[in-house]
Amino acid sequence: MAPFKTFALPVSIAQAVDTAAGNPIRLSSNENPYGPCPLARKAMAEGINSSNRYNWGTAEQLMAALAKKEGVTEDNILIGAGSTVILDLIVQWLAFKKGNFIVGHPSYINWTKRAEKLGLKKIAVPVTPGKELSLAAMLSAIDADTRMIYVCNPNNPTGTFCEHKALIDFIKAATEKAMVVVDEAYIDFTDQPSVSHLIADNKNLVVVKTFSKIYGLAGARTGYAIAHKDTINQIAELQTWANGDVSVVSRAAALASLADVDFVKQCHAKNTAARNYTMEQLTRLGMRCIPSVTNFIYFSLADYKKDFFDVLKSNNIEGTFIYEEEGQWTRITVGTMDEMRQLIKVLQ
Repeated sequence: MAPFKTFALPVSIAQAVDTAAGNPIRLSSNENPYGPCPLARKAMAEGINSSNRYNWGTAEQLMAALAKKEGVTEDNILIGAGSTVILDLIVQWLAFKKGNFIVGHPSYINWTKRAEKLGLKKIAVPVTPGKELSLAAMLSAIDADTRMIYVCNPNNPTGTFCEHKALIDFIKAATEKAMVVVDEAYIDFTDQPSVSHLIADNKNLVVVKTFSKIYGLAGARTGYAIAHKDTINQIAELQTWANGDVSVVSRAAALASLADVDFVKQCHAKNTAARNYTMEQLTRLGMRCIPSVTNFIYFSLADYKKDFFDVLKSNNIEGTFIYEEEGQWTRITVGTMDEMRQLIKVLQ
């Protein structure tokens, strides 16, 4: 039970526990280094005592809270153990009719192996020279066999976002032909509005969100979909127990996180400051950075003279890999200011 002690610690202390004793600086998975918030830590600790009971009550509470947050009804919400599980359900649902799916390249693709295993063919549409999703090219790629178009907005790993009106126009055009899934995992790091208001009149749109990023609950595995109630019902039929695969502890954390508005604001501000610092320093070291609106940075190693990944490994820092060979593009997560200063120190 010793690890549960960290739930009760102040954020600064718990963070120190995570990075002490030779543990690596984790700049690989776009996690929030400040979370969970204090209210969530307290709720999780208390939730352990209710883990002998099924989560029916907390399921209804969380769905109601999410519906209120998103300006929809509870019939428009489907909860899953992380947004990737929601994507898996959507893919499973669409795969009953064989065909293809469209995704940007590079973009978030962890879920695409499942899609291909289920018989869907992947069509990867390259991003623009500015590393933005090419909505026009994605629209042009749609054919009679297209079942789904996936739009990660903001896009992972490039950190760019689609202009709001352009995205709305794209959704209206694309959903006449296929399902559009908009993944808004990182939208809380931006000032951009969600497109979830479009679901009321559009059965071919699903918006996917998560508590893994700005809420700092990546390990608690809680995500959700927002869609027309008929669409939600069809996807939910693939769950043995609709909305039932998130634990009492994780639901308690999610509910508490929604209430801790100040924590979200603090995370946003700290992330912005650390991101701006890191981009300035990477640019100073000769690495071209793509302007980011998220908690990660996409940059080129083409002009970096050292072995970037060897430098990270020898200094116990976790990074990612090369996403695009041409230009040697990679991604780094924005950690705390101290972590980013350490990164820059070892790189220079």
